[in-house]
Amino acid sequence: MITIVALHFLAAALAPVLVRRLQRRAFLLLALVPLGSFVWLIGPAEAAFDGEVRTERVSWIPSIDVQIDLALTPLTALMALVVTGVGALVIAYCAWYFREGDREIWRFSAVLTAFAGSMLGLVVADNLYVLYVFWELTTVLSFLLIGHNPERKANRRAAMNALIVTTFGGLVMLGGLFVLGHEAGTSRITEIVAAPPSSTATTVAVLLILVGAISKSALVPFHFWLPGAMAAPTPVSAYLHAAAMVKAGVFLVALLAPAFSDIPGWRPLLLVTGIVTMLLGGLRALRQHDIKLLLAYGTVSQLGFLIAVVGAGTQAAAFAGLALVLGHALFKSALFLVVGVIDRSTGTRDLRELTGLSRSLPVLFGAAVLAAASMAGLPPLLGFTAKEAALAAFLDLGADASLGVWGPVALVGLVLGSTLTVAYTARFLWGAFGVRDVTPLSVTPARAGLLAAPVVLAGLSLVGGLAGGPLTSRLMAYAGELPAGAHEPVLTLWHGFTPALGLSVLAVSAGLLLWVARRPVSAAQGRLVDRLHVPEAEIVYHGVIRAVDRLSIEVTGRTQRGSLPVYLGIILLVLVIVPGITLVRTWEGVALRGPDNLLQVAIVVVVIVAAILTVRSRRRLRAVLLLGVTGYGTALLFVAHGAPDLALTQVLVETFSVVTFVLVMRRLPPFFSDRPFTAARRIRVAVGCLTGLAVGGYALLAADARTASPVGNDFAGPARDYGGGNNIVNITLVDIRVWDTFGEIAVLVVAATGVASLIFLLTDRATSHRESRRVRAAAESGWLRGAGLIADRRRSVVFEIVARVVFPVLMMFSIYLMFAGHNLPGGGFAGGLIAGLALMVRYLAGGRAELDTAAPIDAGVVLGSGLVIAALSGIVPALIGFNAFQSGIFDIPVGPFGTVHLVTSLFFDIGVYLVVVGLSLDVLRSLGGGIDKQGEESGDVEPAPEAVTVP
Repeated sequence: MITIVALHFLAAALAPVLVRRLQRRAFLLLALVPLGSFVWLIGPAEAAFDGEVRTERVSWIPSIDVQIDLALTPLTALMALVVTGVGALVIAYCAWYFREGDREIWRFSAVLTAFAGSMLGLVVADNLYVLYVFWELTTVLSFLLIGHNPERKANRRAAMNALIVTTFGGLVMLGGLFVLGHEAGTSRITEIVAAPPSSTATTVAVLLILVGAISKSALVPFHFWLPGAMAAPTPVSAYLHAAAMVKAGVFLVALLAPAFSDIPGWRPLLLVTGIVTMLLGGLRALRQHDIKLLLAYGTVSQLGFLIAVVGAGTQAAAFAGLALVLGHALFKSALFLVVGVIDRSTGTRDLRELTGLSRSLPVLFGAAVLAAASMAGLPPLLGFTAKEAALAAFLDLGADASLGVWGPVALVGLVLGSTLTVAYTARFLWGAFGVRDVTPLSVTPARAGLLAAPVVLAGLSLVGGLAGGPLTSRLMAYAGELPAGAHEPVLTLWHGFTPALGLSVLAVSAGLLLWVARRPVSAAQGRLVDRLHVPEAEIVYHGVIRAVDRLSIEVTGRTQRGSLPVYLGIILLVLVIVPGITLVRTWEGVALRGPDNLLQVAIVVVVIVAAILTVRSRRRLRAVLLLGVTGYGTALLFVAHGAPDLALTQVLVETFSVVTFVLVMRRLPPFFSDRPFTAARRIRVAVGCLTGLAVGGYALLAADARTASPVGNDFAGPARDYGGGNNIVNITLVDIRVWDTFGEIAVLVVAATGVASLIFLLTDRATSHRESRRVRAAAESGWLRGAGLIADRRRSVVFEIVARVVFPVLMMFSIYLMFAGHNLPGGGFAGGLIAGLALMVRYLAGGRAELDTAAPIDAGVVLGSGLVIAALSGIVPALIGFNAFQSGIFDIPVGPFGTVHLVTSLFFDIGVYLVVVGLSLDVLRSLGGGIDKQGEESGDVEPAPEAVTVP
């Protein structure tokens, strides 16, 4: 199963390439993935229906015992067949739906295929957290599909509504999943259902999960997002909003019903929201003129029907609910695809403009009649047999679920909802295919490929109605998990003259009467809505969003006053006060140890004096240099404690920081402002002193509170045996704690890109190496040619000569540190800083042109390449069966030169090296070259001599 899920994502990755070569015909190739999955699933699904549950487990994060668990039970097997089968037909349908040359289908094809894989992963997931991952993937991908045409405001708004609502429900559900997993002692869904926990926490957890299910399936009060999502292309509606995404909530309810349907609140919540949604959606459908929007509100109504039946929690209701899920997926997907054909053939979906399509599109009309009859619950379609089973289940609901009088009340709600279903079904058929007194539209004949999917789906609705026997045994494989009720459910076209049949006849008759009297009924609806003054859910939603936005603006306006000292002061005061209270209370008993030698005392004295002189200095440059002294003093303390790696890194970081400060200060006044020592400045001094004392106290208290031996004591053995080296510090960074390091360099890439972009934006100097590459000094040749592009008075012959000697040495040393870091002090970070300092030397000697000569590449490319290499060093081991980022150790003989000891974590170090080099380029080009150019253009800096363009 993991293979077929992964194949969908692989196909999604290849989709843009296929579309570029094959255009819309690429959809036919992409459809082979869900089709192949469907064919493969038939065998395991049959075994699941016979009681043989197939499970798979793939280790995901072994260190915290997180696994990818998949299972094929009768419920998940049926849903997997629906997802892959309908998905294959819809993706193939896209090959004829989209116009030739559509420039956006490369993205659409990839996202739709990935969505199919996410939905398949969701229904076969047997782990709470894996289910949630796929759940949120469907949310994000549906956002992209609904917003397929971002130029249209309707698409953007609908996509955002769907994202916010379903993400809100997903976050609530996540809290419930965590609590449920904790209470059950396992995250395996099959184990939880087999032995469900019972506690107040469990009840709360399950109700939180139901909130996620209700929001995903667009039930009241979250129902408004689904009709708005009809702005998406029709294939999206046919798949996501009929057979896949909105079924996720129904699936989740069905998954948990055998174990938790008896908990307090389950049935009231699902029956009330389900029936209210069924009635509301049906009433709204009767007032729509857009046949796609009519089907959308019909889908809302049907989803309420499904949730009410599946959530009833009896054997008969579970059986009927699963039959309805199958039937709804078939007929509603077919009807949405029918609407797509009508839209492509006529250019409109307004039923007031359509006429005579039953004659001009007879094949499509036949498919629509079959699918609509199934939706209305007419024999001999699957919709009829499933609805009969649902009515029979609700006839016994009062007794089977001990609901008393509420059982008949729920039954009345279903009959009323079924009546509305028949009415809007008739409205759809008559509106789309009927003959009326309007000017006929020009109808483009539909191609066979466009008709194939709706014809197949509608035909399967007919086959399902006639195959009641085979379907009964398969659906009972799931429903049999619940206790038997008053009758044994069965799918058949003829039960005899039963109350359920009578209710069906009543619903069909009343629904047809509603359609016949559609004009007075519609007028009555309008008058009722006007009198009640009930706002639409979407209006309420947008009102809430606007209120939240306004509140955030007010809060921001009162708390974010634009003063950096105020922001920093508040942060520091919180840092001092909150943990400081605990520090004062627990300080007694802290054991302090004096210095080990006089060298430590001397270094501390120098650091303290430098810190005091820093805050007392009026010259900015002097303050920066004194601040650097404190950093170098800290490096000396590391040396005194025998930590050469930390000392080397501290020295390099401090040097890089000092040079960066100097680059910035070229554009600042040389002196700090000479302001009086006011109360505000006294407060700042006090906050600074308190912060220093507090942080020092926290460090002492934390060090004194240790009760166990340091974990680092146990790193020596693994560093040598599994990391393949002797430098414990470096191996900790690139092997033992590699996930931390990877996260840090990812943040570094984002921060570097953001800061550089902000500086370029503020200075309006989005320069790059490309500009400087075109300009060269005419008279200069050889090394440091870029120095010819700066004014002579800004050049230093001595520094240029030193740079010529130092640059290659620094670069060689940086590469040495990167390769030697596994056994000696160094590593990718230190090596990258050395390379960055070498580039600084080139920049200081020859200016921005020389920097671009030394590194003729975008900093973003270097940053991205480093991150990709680091990521690949973790992905490749996982793909070949090892843990992510697991190091491989190889001793490679090289003849007379001996043996090369290669550890694959070196590639991660190379990625770190490139990230740091890219960061250095970003800093130099934004704070260095960009400021230089701005100064030359403003006249603050002497301009360069006239340059020539070299072809």
